[in-house]
Amino acid sequence: MNRAPYAADPAASRGREFSEDRDGTRGPRSEFQRDRDRIVHSIAFRRLRSKTQVFVAPDGDHYRTRLTHSIEVAQIGRVIARELGLDEDLTEALCLGHDIGHPPFGHAGETALEEAMVHAGGYDHNAQGIRTLARLESNYPDHPGMNLTWETLEGLAKHNGPVSAANWALREIDAAYPLELGQWPSLEAQVAAVADDIAYDNHDIDDGLRAGFLSLDDLMEIDLLADQFRAVEKRFPHISRDKQLRELVRSQIGLMVNDVLDHTRENIAGLDSVGQVREAGKQLAGFSPGMADQERALKKFMYQRLYYHPEQLQTAERARDVIARLFVAYQQDPTTMPDDWLERLPDSEPEKSRHIADFIAGMTDRFAIEQCAKIYGRVPQGLSNV
Repeated sequence: MNRAPYAADPAASRGREFSEDRDGTRGPRSEFQRDRDRIVHSIAFRRLRSKTQVFVAPDGDHYRTRLTHSIEVAQIGRVIARELGLDEDLTEALCLGHDIGHPPFGHAGETALEEAMVHAGGYDHNAQGIRTLARLESNYPDHPGMNLTWETLEGLAKHNGPVSAANWALREIDAAYPLELGQWPSLEAQVAAVADDIAYDNHDIDDGLRAGFLSLDDLMEIDLLADQFRAVEKRFPHISRDKQLRELVRSQIGLMVNDVLDHTRENIAGLDSVGQVREAGKQLAGFSPGMADQERALKKFMYQRLYYHPEQLQTAERARDVIARLFVAYQQDPTTMPDDWLERLPDSEPEKSRHIADFIAGMTDRFAIEQCAKIYGRVPQGLSNV
């Protein structure tokens, strides 16, 4: 690949927290390729297939989960990275790993853990993702965690920009392996963040239409969507409405990707090092001001019509209750935890609560429902509305 001078270079990586003595039998991969592969092969990544994206524990097979969302983010991220001359493997690793820390039931589960962990420093899914990759998932003989490169950990920590108020989990990793939290991250991390926005802005529309929570009339209230749909109708007047709506989603993604490419190229013109990216003092990869305004309007619309739909809120509250009840159960009677987790349970706080939160955060939606039923004697009802 033709690597731009402002791209991250695996050959110039700052390395890993723990030195590794590898015998060279694992293939001719770059350091960032190894990171990507470690994430893909992790249990935490596989669990994303049964974690909520928009709809809690959906009955239908066609709705997105955290896993399919992460794969879609990676596809968009690689396209942008390739066009800008960035390191595609680092970008892909960040896209695939960005949601690792989400608990079951998405934001409803996160709210429950935030409330349960107030006395123990709180809960943050982004910090939990880094904690999972750097400490909790430990399958290697010579180091804890997955020992990802500095660039991957830094990008996961700061893909949304500098971190001014890190919670306890991120502070612990940063203290052991400083990630320069106050600086802007690499362009690869910035691309991963905007790829995430593009993916869920548009794919959540697709799922909302499929579930019947959104209609074409709803979408036509947003100027950006209305303009794109009229263009689709003009190009494909004789195809079914369903196919026109699918084409609308694809068209929207293309429009946003091209906007990001044009705007980012303007911002990075003249840069000749990764250091200049970090010292720019602002986000360089992202939407143009005009598209950013339209994207914010789209997000506001999606919160009003989909994420905060009354049925969604009711389901989310039931899901939040499942996580809250599990936390209480494990606090009051730790013997209800699996033996391997019980054996490692700390005696004192806040470590005990953090250990319980680690266990719950790693659960899939299905496993959390099963555990709640096992402890309380019944299966929670109303946990899926599609």
